[in-house]
Amino acid sequence: MGRDRRAPWAREDGAGPPWERRPGGRGPSRRLPWPSTLAVALVQQAGSHFAALNQPDRAPLDSFARVLLAVGPAFLLIRHRRPRVAVFGASAATMLYLGGGYPYGPVFLSVVVACFTAIVAGHRRAAWCAVALLWAGHLLLAHWLYRWLPPGGDGPAPWNEEWAPAAWAVAVVVVAELVHVRREQWARERAERAMAERRRADEERLRIARELHDVLAHSISVINVQAGVGLALLDEHPEQARAALVTIKAAGKEALGEVRQVLDTLRAPGEAPRAPAPGLDRLPELAEQAADAGLTVDISTEDVPAGLPPGTELAAFRIVQEALTNIVRHSGSRTARVRLSHRDGALELRVDDDGPAAPAAKEALPGGGRGLVGMRERAAALGGTVEAGPRPDGGFRVRARLPLTARHQEEP
Repeated sequence: MGRDRRAPWAREDGAGPPWERRPGGRGPSRRLPWPSTLAVALVQQAGSHFAALNQPDRAPLDSFARVLLAVGPAFLLIRHRRPRVAVFGASAATMLYLGGGYPYGPVFLSVVVACFTAIVAGHRRAAWCAVALLWAGHLLLAHWLYRWLPPGGDGPAPWNEEWAPAAWAVAVVVVAELVHVRREQWARERAERAMAERRRADEERLRIARELHDVLAHSISVINVQAGVGLALLDEHPEQARAALVTIKAAGKEALGEVRQVLDTLRAPGEAPRAPAPGLDRLPELAEQAADAGLTVDISTEDVPAGLPPGTELAAFRIVQEALTNIVRHSGSRTARVRLSHRDGALELRVDDDGPAAPAAKEALPGGGRGLVGMRERAAALGGTVEAGPRPDGGFRVRARLPLTARHQEEP
């Protein structure tokens, strides 16, 4: 008969599809399908009554027949919660009706509805078994057991009349299977859309985390260095301490502005940013901030085209910013060299310092903090790479390669 594969929404307790569950996904709905069940019961009762008028050779509809015509639809009340019980119960009631020799009519309607629901819910084996048993029982009644069952004097049914009921049974099963397959496709599509939305949300969280890390790490490093300078010079050289405080104020103001821009993006997703994203044109400003922290930065470019994609410029700026921040925090060198070039359809940048590592940073260098991870994530998002590590002759080097192909020219 095939495997009893369940639909994606089917549960072990027989709970039905999503449209029969309570709001919020807290299990099956408490409401029973009364309207459809009553409709099936009325059709069976009324249809069998009129069918009996044209079949005087069959047994008349008595109270037992009326009960059986009501029992079959009654099982439909639980067809979403217990589809297997419903389909076998409706089939058993129909079999008893046929065994009583009562007129043929819409008595099979409850079996059709129960079978359709069971297959759509994923209980294929139960539905097929119920239909097969009902069909086998009908053949036994019509061709062998009719001698001992009412009505009296009944003869065997013609074999050529068996094709029509068989065709209807196959049609119902085929239609139910098609609906089942389509609902599985819808369920998979919904799951894929939900997964894509979660993936986009995760990527957005990572992007925001990188932005906040780069902005805060750089600005707080500058503030920390300048605060140390200010404290050291406060008593003996107050004017120089004042300059350090001015630098702290400027760095804090810039950090607040960039953090506010990131938060505005969170509050109103999809809106265009109020300020342009940082690009390579702000590298001199970055060098000035590093100079305020006591780091001299030499910037040189080679064949770098104008009008690079905004996403590439932002990634390059943040990588340089993070590299300079790491030098300020972790290196004893007071000079850094930034080189940008265009080779083989990619923007290559390199940031070098001559070291050595600061005493407080020696333990932190081997592990690589979140800054290096953020660099690699930014480059990977554009199809590029980042390499960072000690140089053979001493010092530290960060090298990045960012492709400039059309596939990677995306907005930040």
